[in-house]
Amino acid sequence: MRSGRYITQPNQYKAFIPTALPPEPPIRIEGDMQSLLTDANIAIGKLDAMGYLAPNLNHIIAMYVRKEALLSSQIEGTQATLEDIFEYENEIPLKNANDVEEVVNYIKALNHGMKRLDEFPMSIRLIKEIHAILMEGVRGKDKTPGEFKKSQNWIGPVGSTPSTASFIPPPPKEAVDAMGALELYLHKNTDVPLLVSCALVHYQFETIHPFLDGNGRLGRLLITFYLYWKKALQYPTLYLSYYFKMHRQEYYDRLNLVRDKGDYEQWVTFFLKGVIWTCESALQTIKKALQLQEDHKKRLIKEKLSTPYAIALLGIFVEKPHLSIKDAASHLNISYQSAKTLMHQLVNLEILKETTGKRRDKRYSYWEYLDLLSEGT
Repeated sequence: MRSGRYITQPNQYKAFIPTALPPEPPIRIEGDMQSLLTDANIAIGKLDAMGYLAPNLNHIIAMYVRKEALLSSQIEGTQATLEDIFEYENEIPLKNANDVEEVVNYIKALNHGMKRLDEFPMSIRLIKEIHAILMEGVRGKDKTPGEFKKSQNWIGPVGSTPSTASFIPPPPKEAVDAMGALELYLHKNTDVPLLVSCALVHYQFETIHPFLDGNGRLGRLLITFYLYWKKALQYPTLYLSYYFKMHRQEYYDRLNLVRDKGDYEQWVTFFLKGVIWTCESALQTIKKALQLQEDHKKRLIKEKLSTPYAIALLGIFVEKPHLSIKDAASHLNISYQSAKTLMHQLVNLEILKETTGKRRDKRYSYWEYLDLLSEGT
């Protein structure tokens, strides 16, 4: 078959051995897929251009990275919220610290990968590095972080066995060979359009499932890393986890259709629709976030509160949407009392909200901004 074949193993279950990329015969890019490819390329160009135009974009991207980390981890069953992440970052004790640490590891892995790609190509070595960071000290830490599997894994409901699994990826030796072929493909000059190639790389990685745990999260990270490495993105702004989460069953069904029927085209079409939707969604969110900041500055001017400290505090809340009075005083280098007065003024204008309900150790959130970025989480 075009995409690979099922091979019966000594234990009688059938494992799937994928064919190396690119597919033969080549992907048919025509009709709807050609239109989607054009639209997806335009959408990515618009999103990336926003990086050159928007002030404070690095802070908004940092928020987007947190959101992506959260969504990607939630797909794997992690129970955490954006609020939890901010509390963790502010060293506030949490009951679900283990779940939040999975999200924090994802953020570390993404930042590490982006930094490494400035000096180091996409490779098995880099993929293993990123996996080790993803799995450090969290669920799956006992499943050889940073090393390919040495025993058979499978995909299915909790408690499933190879005989009841919904999909069994290649055994360890074949998985290593398949990852070697995938690395060759990453560096191969082909006439496959970049976004189509990206869809194929994600499919192939998820099909190989080379690690005992963390394959889903790493496979989603690879989309961003691949496009950044190929210079389709200058900023890490494209994340498909929300789209995959909304269409979770369809996502799994379409991956399986490639394995069972060799139908890459339907998967690539689904992927391109995801790129277009995600780019448009991200653009709208960034525009709304920028507009929100502008509206709040105008509100401060109207109420004659637009001191340099008040404007600066708004900027700090874009970077850190959860702050205590003590944090604000430290960031602005002003007295505790001055920071307290400033915070209360912004609360009275409904720009900030106090989140703890406590008399002491109060914390304040830039709530509309958080609501905007929390969609889907």
